[in-house]
Amino acid sequence: MTPRTASRNPFAALAPVTRRPYLTAAVFAVTLACGIAQLVHPPLYDAMHRDAARIDAGEWYRLVTGMFFQDGWAFGLTSNLAWLAVFGTLAERVFGRARWLVLYFGCGLFGQVMSYLWLNPVGAGNSMCVVGLIGGLAAVVMVASRRYGVVLPVQFRVIAFALPVLAVVDTLVHDNHGLPLLLGLALGFPLLPRAGQSG
Repeated sequence: MTPRTASRNPFAALAPVTRRPYLTAAVFAVTLACGIAQLVHPPLYDAMHRDAARIDAGEWYRLVTGMFFQDGWAFGLTSNLAWLAVFGTLAERVFGRARWLVLYFGCGLFGQVMSYLWLNPVGAGNSMCVVGLIGGLAAVVMVASRRYGVVLPVQFRVIAFALPVLAVVDTLVHDNHGLPLLLGLALGFPLLPRAGQSG
């Protein structure tokens, strides 16, 4: 198979099935609703964010609700939703909806648990979910030429291979985004759709 150069939308060449990003839109809407509710009624954040002391007291639901509320408030909500719109749409097209759910919520929950246990015991946000999608997409970029016969722009490949290194550095400086990104990368390889098929 002769590798073909990706066109204007490089990831479109990896997913022959054009799929509307309904799942991304649904998660976007729920996260937006939670963020607006938090801004309108700030005590809601106190009841829902990740808090190690309260989790230790039995409020385990915070590991899940922490993925829908934002410790960055309005700025965090806006930026995290923008990243979700971009990378969520790409990942849903390339991986399909079932694999998207595994990457997004699997990596997000892993990030919440590791933050609770070690890295950042108090906080909230869906950014750790989004970096899981980014890690999965990095796995696709790494094998695009060999597996899918698609030659992506060199900057995509440079970024994909740099991401694991940056994730390790991120973890060493005690930020909590590196580990879910690495998990997304690790999950990305077994979740890769077959050539010519997505979902």
